[in-house]
Amino acid sequence: MNIETRITHAGLCTDSVTGAISTPIYQTATFRHPAVGVSTGYDYSRTVNPTRQVLENVMADLEGGDRGFAFASGMGAITTVLMMFSNGDHLLVSDDLYGGTYRVLERNFRQLGITVDYVDMTQLESVEAAIIPGHTKAILIETPTNPLMKITDLAKVSALARSKGLLTIVDNTFMTPYLQRPIELGADVVVHSGTKYLGGHNDVLSGVVVTARPELSEKIGFIQNSTGNVLGPQDSWLMLRGIKTLSLRMEKQQQNAAAIAEWLVKNPHVKQVYYPGLPGHPGREIQVKQSNGFGAMLSFRVPDAAWVERIINRVKVITYAESLGGVETLITYPMKQTHGDIPAEIRQKIGVTDDLIRLSVGIEHIDDLIGDLEQAISGGAKG
Repeated sequence: MNIETRITHAGLCTDSVTGAISTPIYQTATFRHPAVGVSTGYDYSRTVNPTRQVLENVMADLEGGDRGFAFASGMGAITTVLMMFSNGDHLLVSDDLYGGTYRVLERNFRQLGITVDYVDMTQLESVEAAIIPGHTKAILIETPTNPLMKITDLAKVSALARSKGLLTIVDNTFMTPYLQRPIELGADVVVHSGTKYLGGHNDVLSGVVVTARPELSEKIGFIQNSTGNVLGPQDSWLMLRGIKTLSLRMEKQQQNAAAIAEWLVKNPHVKQVYYPGLPGHPGREIQVKQSNGFGAMLSFRVPDAAWVERIINRVKVITYAESLGGVETLITYPMKQTHGDIPAEIRQKIGVTDDLIRLSVGIEHIDDLIGDLEQAISGGAKG
């Protein structure tokens, strides 16, 4: 069955008793046992809730994994994955990544004895050179990266990790399983901030983990149940509703993103554009090979950092806000927002500088979006 159909059928007729088209919201914390020693399969919603279970099964199916797990936020999902590691373990992580992931690694897990090196994952030799035998346990990848859209060859890095006995963990938030399925390319664990494209409407916080094999499913399942980091039934239902339109939204959003990227490249007030679909992007060929599209995230630089605030303050159709992946186009200043917790010297080194603007492109009419950018950028350049 094609993925568009599987996406549209997310949560369809899961209640065989009533035949409800939409999965019911099982707003209950506990379940009655038929008799002593007898269970319906549902005991307590921290462990299993029917609404959440449907969402988790949908995500496992879409990503091609063994099991899915739904969490209260994207950071809850990635924190649970990181809890598989312990004192003395070493991780390799994409050098250009979401600031919240950097923060949890440096402020929470480093104090527990888990060390991290940040590596340019586009350079396979650099990844291999950074592995510490006996200590490195996993490689954590964002591709495309946030916010500079660097592309990692997932098949090659996963093969390297496998040859060294390491896990490959991929944050697939930007691409979603509609466009990219890392497990099919050799990844062991896939992580999503479900708040973004999966939910798709900027109205629900959630996170998702999909595991490739039963032994990993057992580990994540134990951590989730023991720590209680779960998504509630109402939010699970909102996620299922959002997923149903994922393919339609992603097609429109990436169509708009490609048009904006091409327009920005020609704009004399724009210094550089980062979008994997552009012909000159260094990771374009890899992206074509491993994905079914280029996504709807892009970043660009302006010649003078003083323009950034003026541009952001002038947009009217586009909204200045954190987050991404909703139907509305959002403009973000990574240096002050999503990457504010990364030290300035590291931001400078990786290129998250004060002249960089990020766009999460929505489904509005393209003429309105480009018209808004035109007036904001030209006005910002004039001061």
